[in-house]
Amino acid sequence: MKIIITGDTHMPRMAKKLPPPLLEELETADHIIHTGDWQTPEVYDELARFAPVDGVSGNADPPELRERFGQKKTITLGGVRIGIVHGDGKGKTTPRRALDAFMEDPPDLILFGHSHIPMNENHDGTILFNPGSPTDKRRQPRFSFGILETGAGTPEPRHVFYDSKI
Repeated sequence: MKIIITGDTHMPRMAKKLPPPLLEELETADHIIHTGDWQTPEVYDELARFAPVDGVSGNADPPELRERFGQKKTITLGGVRIGIVHGDGKGKTTPRRALDAFMEDPPDLILFGHSHIPMNENHDGTILFNPGSPTDKRRQPRFSFGILETGAGTPEPRHVFYDSKI
């Protein structure tokens, strides 16, 4: 199973359309996960043209998206238990807030966003993965999103980096 992981799209403010490198990978996706800050329901609609979409809301999302997606969830895809949270809040770092959100029942993989900083680290057997942003790299050198291919035991998400969102 091929899962595309994205978030912090901030559309249409940061981009009018999804960038070509992301679109190319979406063509062969079995599932898509968004880590929040969609900003409009149209982002969901666009992603859903390619594959089933799961996700959570972020701090920049309007009430309708908060109600639709919630702020935290755990799903299982391809035998991998995945926790999803945006990671915003007060105190601590964004990765620490993401880890703490699932402290009671740690999944195999925690996906989060908010900081726009790509991360892929193992924390006591739980992989912590931030895909970065495909449209708003902030102070990062490149735009990014993630890919997780399940079925080979331990989940090993990876980043796809690129220089232009056009």
